[in-house]
Amino acid sequence: MKRKINFLLSIALVAILLEGCGVANVPLANVSSEQTISIDSEPQGAKVIANGQVMGVTPCKVIVPVPANASKYEFTFLKDGYENGNETIKAQITYMNRVASASYPNHVFHILKKSNSYVVDPTIRAGEATNPVTRDNPGSTALERTIIRWNFDSEPRGSRIFWRVISSIPDQVKNTNELYLTTTPYEETRSFNILGLTYESSRDVTIEIKVTKTGYEDQVKRYNVRQAIDQQEISGFFELVKK
Repeated sequence: MKRKINFLLSIALVAILLEGCGVANVPLANVSSEQTISIDSEPQGAKVIANGQVMGVTPCKVIVPVPANASKYEFTFLKDGYENGNETIKAQITYMNRVASASYPNHVFHILKKSNSYVVDPTIRAGEATNPVTRDNPGSTALERTIIRWNFDSEPRGSRIFWRVISSIPDQVKNTNELYLTTTPYEETRSFNILGLTYESSRDVTIEIKVTKTGYEDQVKRYNVRQAIDQQEISGFFELVKK
């Protein structure tokens, strides 16, 4: 009986020592905070949804709350022609002065898988989703009749704008060399008369915009053609950095 009592006293003493050393029951910080997370996907142009709200289109940055008891945060990626995808990030706990605080990873990246299903956009007339742009019959496709707003600006202004086509289906739509457009600021309405392009294949084609100015680093942004058609806009602001 005496040996049993001594054993129980030993356990109690160890528990007290552990608590005194800060090993047990370390509290999380009570104050919530916010964190900026960079989100991207392959291919880009995917809609990012979290908690039922659209957070942006990849690549993008979102601000998420970091509650004291944060455990995980889930992002859903949606892109026409691809399967819906999900990425879950878990809070990382760090300790300082016996107080724990939560934070999420700064980057989220998701690779989308192509889907066999295809839904024709209601703005494209029946039977025209697969009609390609050709030299033989210019202006006859729905793409060439769809007006897109092009709008680019920069800081500083007066920067030169170049654009080119980047295609992941070169057997249908060719990659092009850079073409000079104009200087910033620039706004115009125009259509996509890219040879070989169809509405269905436009999700596999990207427009690259490069802005340059002497004494500054070049800046490049890419825009998915399908997304630009659906939104009827391709626009961006370029904040150039001095060399």
